[in-house]
Amino acid sequence: MKTWLVKSEPASFSWNQQVASDVEPWTGVRNHAAKANLRAMAVGDLALFYHSNLGREIVGIVEVVREAYPDPTAISGDWVAVDMKAVQPLPNAISLATLKADPLFTDFALVRQSRLSVMPVSTKHWQKIMMLAGISI
Repeated sequence: MKTWLVKSEPASFSWNQQVASDVEPWTGVRNHAAKANLRAMAVGDLALFYHSNLGREIVGIVEVVREAYPDPTAISGDWVAVDMKAVQPLPNAISLATLKADPLFTDFALVRQSRLSVMPVSTKHWQKIMMLAGISI
């Protein structure tokens, strides 16, 4: 199992909307690096749900329930989507400022490549985020 982080602007699609939808297609990704990350996802992989722009915090965990397929919102190009299912909210949301203040996250993709909307999360980063969030692993 791999772990990821996916970003969404809460004004467009929020954690609460993900929970209400249960399973939702993750569409609209128009960056080649993020597209490659979507293609690398497998059923059962987990992802951190990050509110970008407003909030700038990790608020929940989603699971990949359908692997990459053609993005139905793409007018042209070979863009892909995956389906995500809400797993659980984080008991304590983790802000971008908290991550930037911790030296462990110097090499974390969210800190280094803040514009990338889909990114891998290493085991060390996942474990520390779970600890900060108050989730026992």
